[in-house]
Amino acid sequence: MQLKSQILAIGIALSTGIANAEPVKPVDNGKKADSSVTLDTLIVRAQSANNPKQPFESFLKPSQIIRSRTSTSDTAQMFDHTPGVSFSSGGGVSSRIVLNGMADDRIRVQIDGMNLISACGNHMNPPLSYVAPSSLLSAQVMAGITPVSMGGDSIAGTIRVQSADPQYAEDGKKYLVMGQGSAFFRSNSNAWGGNISTTLANKNASLTYTGSTVEAGNYKAGGDFTTKNRANANDVVSSSAYKSQNQSLSLALRNDNHEGIIKVGLQNIPYQGYPNVRMDLGGDDSWFANVSTKSKFDWGRLETRAYHEDVQHYMNFLPDKAERAVPSRNMPMNTYSTNQGLSVKGIIDVTDKHQVTLGSEYQRYRLDDWWQPIGNRPMTMMNGPSPFVNINNGQRDRLDFFAEVESNWNSKWLTQFGVRGGLVEMNAGDVKDYGVVTREAALVNNQDKQRTDAIVDVTALARYTPTDTQQYELGFARKTRAPSLYERFAWSRGTVMGANTMPMSMLMNNWYGDGNGYVGNNNLNPEVAYTVSGTANWHDAEQENWDVKITPFYTYVDNYIDAGFCKPANGVSCNNTAAGNTTTHGGGGFRLLQLGNYNAQLVGVNASGSKMLLSTDNYGSLSTRGILSYVRGQNLTSNDNLYQQMPLNSTLDLDYKWGGWGATIETQLVAPKKTVQAIRREPETAGYALLNLRTHYDWKYLRIDAAIENVTDKNYSLPLGGVYIGETASANPIVPVPGYGRSYNVGLTVTY
Repeated sequence: MQLKSQILAIGIALSTGIANAEPVKPVDNGKKADSSVTLDTLIVRAQSANNPKQPFESFLKPSQIIRSRTSTSDTAQMFDHTPGVSFSSGGGVSSRIVLNGMADDRIRVQIDGMNLISACGNHMNPPLSYVAPSSLLSAQVMAGITPVSMGGDSIAGTIRVQSADPQYAEDGKKYLVMGQGSAFFRSNSNAWGGNISTTLANKNASLTYTGSTVEAGNYKAGGDFTTKNRANANDVVSSSAYKSQNQSLSLALRNDNHEGIIKVGLQNIPYQGYPNVRMDLGGDDSWFANVSTKSKFDWGRLETRAYHEDVQHYMNFLPDKAERAVPSRNMPMNTYSTNQGLSVKGIIDVTDKHQVTLGSEYQRYRLDDWWQPIGNRPMTMMNGPSPFVNINNGQRDRLDFFAEVESNWNSKWLTQFGVRGGLVEMNAGDVKDYGVVTREAALVNNQDKQRTDAIVDVTALARYTPTDTQQYELGFARKTRAPSLYERFAWSRGTVMGANTMPMSMLMNNWYGDGNGYVGNNNLNPEVAYTVSGTANWHDAEQENWDVKITPFYTYVDNYIDAGFCKPANGVSCNNTAAGNTTTHGGGGFRLLQLGNYNAQLVGVNASGSKMLLSTDNYGSLSTRGILSYVRGQNLTSNDNLYQQMPLNSTLDLDYKWGGWGATIETQLVAPKKTVQAIRREPETAGYALLNLRTHYDWKYLRIDAAIENVTDKNYSLPLGGVYIGETASANPIVPVPGYGRSYNVGLTVTY
């Protein structure tokens, strides 16, 4: 806490010590730019990570990033208008992106170059939850056809988010002082918060502080969605309150050809409710250090990075769940992890047409997961002389090497070919059931847990631009992902108590939000995905009047990790009743499942388009934009559907701009979800249509945002929201998690 206070004090000092400084004039962002993202008057000259020539790449529009400052506190939700992207619900700042039907560990998420991993048996801290929307400048998505130089050990694609490049004083000026502060309020859940960023720099050094805070109560649906609530009204989504704080401090130094950046950050989440998980987050403290260098030479560029992340995570019942968590109302669970990475990458300009990228990455991940006993009464759940050890000294080390060739043959043809190879080594120590080495624990401890998986990725893609009004892309990728620590080493089928088995330990391992219980599989093989995708893009020559893009894709996954019925092993019989294979514990209706390897396929299409309807000097401009996405995933081995596949959905927006004023009418249409996974008892959901109204006004250094979301107060269920267990642990009947009801939002941003 002392370190947090010191960093906050530095930020306050920087932000208040600028009274006599000359403000920097804002950059003119009236022109369209593909290689940089400029957030209104926040001064950003370029983002070096952005490559507009990269096929299959999609950057968030500046308007999406600007809006996210006040409209959401969940960084994942920044991508809500991106083709192929949907969301698996979690806490208020912790939803998970689903990319072309695949989610979570199947997506490589990089935050300022750091490859982060969720450190929780319920994945309450997915990578994007570690960064606030206000601190980001650019965000990009690459689905399926991801170049090997952008990361490995994933099969769905890559998401990269970047904070602003360091800013330095311009030639002729001794120093630069700039920054931004904002505050917001959202009526649904009474969410409020703010953020601040400030930079003090000269020609060769730049110091930047960023800080943000948000606090919200439980949100309301558009109407009563359950009859089971006891602590709250039946239109309240219990266990959805949260509070989060983020701070970071970075120092950048440069000369003509070299730049080094040291960035440290802290996050504190005192609490965060999860309406689709049995547990809540009772505390999450993390810190990171990220050191990177960039150098230019006659032969090209050299980039290096080293980072360390430390996470202490705690789960228990927040008040809503404690109402039904009798008799103890207490179930403490702890996780501690460290994540360290090293990378080096050289970009070699072989000729003016050919570029070779060579590099290597190393990641060292350690995790301990243990649950404190609540007493020492024999034959009683969660009692024992010492903790339940879920994962003991879990180890996951990854070392990769890659090579990639990009060729701009002429003005019409661009090709890229890359190969990435590496090893993932995993291991874990001995386990106990609340201090007791049970028969199952003894057999698990006698197993050889050490595993080494070979990772081989290959990508080949091409872009053809025959004219200035059309462009075509075609790509193939073979991508590999080794299992996670939880997928391999979550070991317990439950505690044997006389003639019964209490499956609490299985129910506490659930990162799917479906209410079921899970046990891992030490013998899982890596997933290997083969993806073919193409894109056709038609537009006007200036790319300002109209645009249409269509991207079909097909993915076949060998050894896809999916769920099957839990089978007796290690002397323990899974506590499934004969009828429907549902557990009798925790209210009934849920299943006990075991992870295994299957074969699967996903097929779909993403489309987007825009059109300038009206553009005048005196009355402003009127334009429209829309997206449409469809995916179908199937388990070819079990003949079941894959879990959390978004139904056909589309958005259509109408934008009006006149000087500093802008207004948007947003519509979202989602078809009924009828294609569900039977084994998980995934709920079906009805189709729905949502209407949002947004407006903003920009002055020179001031921006005001206002919005009404879900104008009609539609009561609807989230297709990928999972099962509602905010106050009840019963799946009879199954109630899907609902979406937000009507909300009135306002925000104020000041830039200097």
